[in-house]
Amino acid sequence: MDQMIIERDVSIPTSDGITLRADVFRPKGGNPAPVIMTLGPYGKGVHYKDGYRPQWEWLIKTHPDILPGSTRSFMTWETVDPETWVPWGYVCIRVDSRGAGRSPGYLDIFSPRETRDYYEAIEWAGVQPWSNGKVGLNGISYYAINQWLVAALQPPHLTAMIPWEGVADAYRDWCRHGGILSNTFTDMWYHRQVVSIQHGNPDAIVDSWLNDRASGPPSSLLDEKQLEKNRSNPVADALRRPLDGDFYRQKSADFSKITVPFLSAANWAGFGLHERGNFEAFTQSASKQKWLECHPGRHEEWFYLKEGIEIQKRFLDHFLKGVDIGWDKQPPVLLRLRRPFSEEFEVRHELTWPLQDTKWTPIYFSASEKLLSFSTPEKESSVSFSALQDPVNFVSLPLEHATELTGPLAAKIFASSSTTDLDLFVTLQAFSPDGREVEFQGTVDPHTPLAQGWLRASHRKLDPVRTLPYRPYHSHDEIQPLEPNRIYELDVEIWPTNILLPAGYRLAIQVSGKDFERTDPTKDGNEAWAGRGSGPWLHTHPEDRPHEIFGGITTIYGGGSRASYLLLPIIESR
Repeated sequence: MDQMIIERDVSIPTSDGITLRADVFRPKGGNPAPVIMTLGPYGKGVHYKDGYRPQWEWLIKTHPDILPGSTRSFMTWETVDPETWVPWGYVCIRVDSRGAGRSPGYLDIFSPRETRDYYEAIEWAGVQPWSNGKVGLNGISYYAINQWLVAALQPPHLTAMIPWEGVADAYRDWCRHGGILSNTFTDMWYHRQVVSIQHGNPDAIVDSWLNDRASGPPSSLLDEKQLEKNRSNPVADALRRPLDGDFYRQKSADFSKITVPFLSAANWAGFGLHERGNFEAFTQSASKQKWLECHPGRHEEWFYLKEGIEIQKRFLDHFLKGVDIGWDKQPPVLLRLRRPFSEEFEVRHELTWPLQDTKWTPIYFSASEKLLSFSTPEKESSVSFSALQDPVNFVSLPLEHATELTGPLAAKIFASSSTTDLDLFVTLQAFSPDGREVEFQGTVDPHTPLAQGWLRASHRKLDPVRTLPYRPYHSHDEIQPLEPNRIYELDVEIWPTNILLPAGYRLAIQVSGKDFERTDPTKDGNEAWAGRGSGPWLHTHPEDRPHEIFGGITTIYGGGSRASYLLLPIIESR
């Protein structure tokens, strides 16, 4: 505290006359310093321990020594801790986005106007007398997603950024997995974490540092009708737009225009939101200076752990301060490798993603026997299931050798439906010789499987330019209904994974017409949903999945000329 100057509700002007509000934490003394900035809707004045108490209590109980030297008194959700970074010589700025917290205006998440506001806030920070002109971005989830967006505008003072677990494609990563509406998370998240702190909300939490509402002064208060009129509705917006297009492109990264140096931090168990975008951004962005880091754990956990802080500081010290600490010799890819039932994660450096020595290996479905095999079954067979009832599970024989899977996956599934469409939910699992499932703490769900992927069969059309053998890319630009009982070849993108399996373990693939959910949920007391395996990222909207279309009989085929398989990224030389 005695090393910081704290300025609250600082005004940041925008080009259309709206004034954004920011909290600025900066070092005492006269020397200009580099900036770490976030802009978002969670309330710059909502104390972590007050606004996110269950998550806060989980964090400090699990890691009581986290952030050594900090009293943790100035922390907010998913942003850097000023007490850690200001003594290191950084200015920390938290900006309430338009329509949220103390900033007035229409609340429209990830909109072009919000992205333009971020650009203007970066440029404002870059010319302040306490700034050295170098602005860095660093934050989790929302504060990562809008980094990809604003980086494409190339603000001159933006020097480096760390998007920590952030969506890059609004359609494929968030709103419509494989074309299927992902509704439960968005609806719950938006009302709990965004609408609750909307500017003018009279029921918002108090900003204990200002001793006033975190949603604005008394003069800004609005009634419910005014609040609703002054914000977008993301679930309704996505429901009305089953196909990709301008609406989603405006809220998605333009990789061809992202040239700023960045460190993309991905979570191995971030299925549904917190993973795909970080890998896609690393492989597709135009930047010549880019790094990929892959870690386990909860999405707000590793950001604050020693390992996460160290790599953030090395990266930002190099680009924002010019400190020669050997970052220019840092290999492009850093992996924290997972083993079954282990809390230890081996660090390994790589030169490329996917890894150079990947042996892309199909494992085939023997449909009638519900088996997986590394050789193609000669005889064609099939298995049918009611799409909204029990799934079908395919299991391999015990692995003969220790096997590493690291990389993206893809499934080719021959299937038919008794109706005019079907949804495929594909989940990769592994089991120990004594039958225990290999699962991990995910970004949210404490019992996350190894990998997940989704596809709506009427969205099966592939983009031939962007599709790769290990990463099908669907155009989502037209709906192609099925002819009932006709067999179709469907390519399903499965999000990346990592696991080092000992010999004797079995692989399993679950194919379903509904979300992967275990029958015995667990609830660890720190979230509002049970740990069934998919966390809050469920696809249950009745208008998007009417029973008469998606509740039919699905048939999966395997062997012969209809050899369904999952393409595995096996790393042989390890």
